[in-house]
Amino acid sequence: MIKLEKSENYNNQTFEDIKHINEDGIEYWYARELQKVLNYKEWRKFENVINKAKEACKNTDVSVFKHFVDVDKLSKRANNAEVVIKDYKLTRYACYLIAQNGDSRKKVIALAQTYFAVQTRKQEISEKEYSSLTEDEKRFYQRDLTRKGNYSLNQTAKKAGVKNFDKFHNYGYKGLYNGESADDIAKRKGLRYREDILDNMGSDELIANLFRISQTEQKLKKDNIQTEKEANKTHYNIGKNIREVIAKNGGTMPEELPTPKKSLKQLEKEDKKMLNRINSI
Repeated sequence: MIKLEKSENYNNQTFEDIKHINEDGIEYWYARELQKVLNYKEWRKFENVINKAKEACKNTDVSVFKHFVDVDKLSKRANNAEVVIKDYKLTRYACYLIAQNGDSRKKVIALAQTYFAVQTRKQEISEKEYSSLTEDEKRFYQRDLTRKGNYSLNQTAKKAGVKNFDKFHNYGYKGLYNGESADDIAKRKGLRYREDILDNMGSDELIANLFRISQTEQKLKKDNIQTEKEANKTHYNIGKNIREVIAKNGGTMPEELPTPKKSLKQLEKEDKKMLNRINSI
């Protein structure tokens, strides 16, 4: 159950807390949950806002059905009787349109407009915009993509029979890093115990790992891998193949790429202005 607070206590985490992610790593929100967060007491009034958002979506020649998915739910009444109620699965863009068509007098609506607009824009960053980012901004962007990619890969690997995920990921690293495990990479980079190695990579190194992650997930699905042993072998082979492509193209091996002086966690604490800039793209 969603615990409601006074609107002035809301922040971006409020919308993260009600976010759902499906088995393919795709994020979505339920309209009924968003209704409560946006301080709409009556579904009837909130559905009017949804209908306006759907119309706005239609006017931009974007598929309404892709962003507003009808869902039927069972709801218990006071006498424990169950009734079917209407709900929607909403994409981030749908939530943004709802916020745009909401009651602007509500403080939480303004927050929602900013949150969903910024996050939607970040997902659609163009090549030109990316090239204008500083190296550290590119690191933040690529790190976010690898985080989402790893989540999706883990879901696919689980279906393939993987139980020991540390071992599974080490197979991928060993293929890409010429035998180095995650611990080996951390030691080479001079990191503290359990410090995230991905937070201590440059953008090029993150891109190589993102390619490893996405290609492994595709291979697991395409070949319908069903055992942990085969999944580990697949991850290793994909990492090794990517390494061979880098070598063939005369690129720099990932272990030879420089380690940034500061981790992303350090930068996040020290440079709020940079984060504000990347969020404004």
